[in-house]
Amino acid sequence: MSGILAGKRILVTGVLTDSSIAFHAAKVAQEEGADVILTGFGRLSLVERIAKRLPKPAPVIEVDVTNQEHLDSLADKIREHQGEGASLDGVVHSIAFGPQGVFNFLEAEWEDVGTAVHVSAYSLKSLTMACLPLMERGGSVVGLTFDAQFAWPKYDWMGIAKAALESTNRYLARDLGAQNIRCNLISAGPLKSMAAKSIPGFEELADVWNHRAPIGWDLADPEPTGRGVVGLLSDFFPKTTGEIVHVDGGVHMMGA
Repeated sequence: MSGILAGKRILVTGVLTDSSIAFHAAKVAQEEGADVILTGFGRLSLVERIAKRLPKPAPVIEVDVTNQEHLDSLADKIREHQGEGASLDGVVHSIAFGPQGVFNFLEAEWEDVGTAVHVSAYSLKSLTMACLPLMERGGSVVGLTFDAQFAWPKYDWMGIAKAALESTNRYLARDLGAQNIRCNLISAGPLKSMAAKSIPGFEELADVWNHRAPIGWDLADPEPTGRGVVGLLSDFFPKTTGEIVHVDGGVHMMGA
């Protein structure tokens, strides 16, 4: 099959619904020739059901990124699906979570904040290291952020977790560059996803994009972001690492 990911093997995390960025990244990756493996946690039957909506079958592996045993066994589980010569060319990190307490900046307890940082930022490092034994030829790690330059309304400690994610990406890019592994992030505009439903005041936050995106932004269309992820997974950015690429309709560069 032709395509910019022809012959590549990609691990995609975070597919929960067919409206998620992760689902569209997996879909576009398959359309561009990739062999895709999905991971899920807690609701594997849901992920398996959603996976059937992809153009091609994709196996699902259970991975809790806060569980070291899951991480330690991930490479072996991928080998079970791929057989001899198992490898990965790319990893998509689409994982974020914060308890409700993190959406109140002044009142949040460290226990909740620590959970948000662990799941949303540290896991980029831990997931990448779990996949590293299968990336001997190098490859591309792509994560998803929400522009952490600003103090967004209602986003509070999740915004700080995203800032930690963006910094983690830079350090990963520094330390894995010698192994020909590129680490980049897509900074996406807001989307009506499962994650969005857990953010108090999401509509107020998202309304900024209704007025300030110079080329427009559709809250219900994750495909442009999925395409951005696939672009960074491809070989078309061979010397780009430690970067944050905005797929947000241009809002990031608009002045006050």
